[in-house]
Amino acid sequence: MPVQKIIDLRSDTVTMAAIEMMEAIASAPVGDDQFGEDPTMNLLQEKIADLLGKEKSLWLPSGTMANQVALRTLTKPGDDVIVSKDCHTYLNETGASAANSGVQFTEIGAKGVFTLEEFLQAVKPAGHILYPPTTLVEIENTHNRSGGKVFPPDESVKICRSAKELGIASYCDGARLWNAAIAADKSVKELAEPFDLVSVALSKGLGAPGGSLLAGKKEIIQKAVRYRRMLGGAMRQVGIFAAAGLYAIEHNIRRLEEDHKNTKMIADRLAECKNVLIDFSTVQTNMLIFHLTNADLDANTIVSKAAEKGVLMFALSRKSIRIVSHLDVSTEQCNEAAEILAFIIENKE
Repeated sequence: MPVQKIIDLRSDTVTMAAIEMMEAIASAPVGDDQFGEDPTMNLLQEKIADLLGKEKSLWLPSGTMANQVALRTLTKPGDDVIVSKDCHTYLNETGASAANSGVQFTEIGAKGVFTLEEFLQAVKPAGHILYPPTTLVEIENTHNRSGGKVFPPDESVKICRSAKELGIASYCDGARLWNAAIAADKSVKELAEPFDLVSVALSKGLGAPGGSLLAGKKEIIQKAVRYRRMLGGAMRQVGIFAAAGLYAIEHNIRRLEEDHKNTKMIADRLAECKNVLIDFSTVQTNMLIFHLTNADLDANTIVSKAAEKGVLMFALSRKSIRIVSHLDVSTEQCNEAAEILAFIIENKE
């Protein structure tokens, strides 16, 4: 099964900027962003704030920094943060939340989601003799480690409303909120509305070379500016990133539906393999996690063999593999990758 070119399904962050995006970058007017003088960045921040229905937004170099700045902005050292099990902030940021913000996490729910009842049961009141106070609830949408699962919009509204009544802030790690909106048939504004603070990424799904934004009320964003600086995220002529972001939100949002269809197609093909287990309740967006049921099959071995045939994937554990579709892989390539992977799994070679 020869492959004409590498089919990279490790993440939706591996995309290369299109020629038109590069042209937008090259022609972007720029200035010193720390002085608020980069016109292209100012325009991007205004557009993102408007898209998310918030007063202001702030650009940061990465999604991890956006999460870390959000924690510093909304919590104090020693606070408790309620999150979904295996969320990115807890699991994939090298202990930054403890090092930078001094918070502890309470994980609740399963498969990337939790209910209002589970949230209320996990809340720790202020002034307790033993427990740290819960000051923040965070929802990751879509949920990476659960295969791109969408957090139910109605449940997030109830959770955020209850949190506000309890004096608890709310944050949405919406790195892939664009995907969630397409899958839920909602606008990103509708999904962002319940939260005090929300982040979105431009380099996941939308094809920009970098950048995430936080959006919320003016006073929250003003605090976030300080912590961005503290973590080294204040930059100069970042209009080159902003230009890519403006192009991305103009041209690459609606096409995310194609990625979702391609991922579902791969899932359908792999489900035909007797040694593969897929929870189709999680196959909602551009991400697929499947599990190997045969004791003789090892995820790292499967990934290595697929790479030899030109298909790149990511092993999450000894028995689990993640696949992520994106704008740089076509439907034809996704179909080819599915056939190659199925052949390797079924023939163990």
